[in-house]
Amino acid sequence: MILGWIGAVLIGLSLGLMGSGGSILTVPVLIYLFGQDEKLAIAGSLAIVGTIALAGGLGYLRAKLIDWKMVLLFGIPGMFGTYLGAWFASYIAGIMQLVMFSLVMIAAAIMMMKNNNISADTHKRHLLKIIIDGLLVGIITGIVGVGGGFLIVPALVLMGGVAMRNAVATSLFIIAMKSYSGFYKYLDVLNEQNLQLDWFTLGMVTGIGIVGTFLGNYLCNKTPQDKLKKYFAYFLLVMATFILYKELPEAIKLLS
Repeated sequence: MILGWIGAVLIGLSLGLMGSGGSILTVPVLIYLFGQDEKLAIAGSLAIVGTIALAGGLGYLRAKLIDWKMVLLFGIPGMFGTYLGAWFASYIAGIMQLVMFSLVMIAAAIMMMKNNNISADTHKRHLLKIIIDGLLVGIITGIVGVGGGFLIVPALVLMGGVAMRNAVATSLFIIAMKSYSGFYKYLDVLNEQNLQLDWFTLGMVTGIGIVGTFLGNYLCNKTPQDKLKKYFAYFLLVMATFILYKELPEAIKLLS
């Protein structure tokens, strides 16, 4: 249990330090440190990630860094995609969702290892691509329970022409919209499978995560971001390997 609370701090700390990628820790923390069922962990992670992202985004409201047009163009298709992904997840075994989750972790690690010096093209806004990307990222969110900030931020910058700082701020509201949409559908999925959420744990992890986010924001300016993201990417690869080692044999049995 103590390790679980430490994991909750790390969720918020990593979100505050890097803006994206930290939410990908939530599912492993709930499964391996709190002993939750796969579907419960994925559903719970959506509630936790959505609330932490919303709390983080409120700070950017005062600075007027939110691009509300992109929130609508990316967020609404993302909400629909997440709802659809959560519905689709009801037909997928929990262990298969974990295998898919580990693959998403690997993709996130690879993206974090790449050069992140991306710049906005302010003359072009590929609106249709933004809508489609929002839908696809939403489906991934609904199936595996990650916020998808590591996919949203580059899309807003490269396809939406949004400045990097504004993209990070805007992505937090999009993450919250998608996460709550998927969580709403997961309530039906859990009810059909007679699974009950541990609201106390979800509330505690969320609260500790929010505190960790504030601490991460404080440390952000004192920490070299490039090195931090690379180290975190290596950590994600180790975590993904661990999940595949534990779950892949059972998943192969399920498919055979």
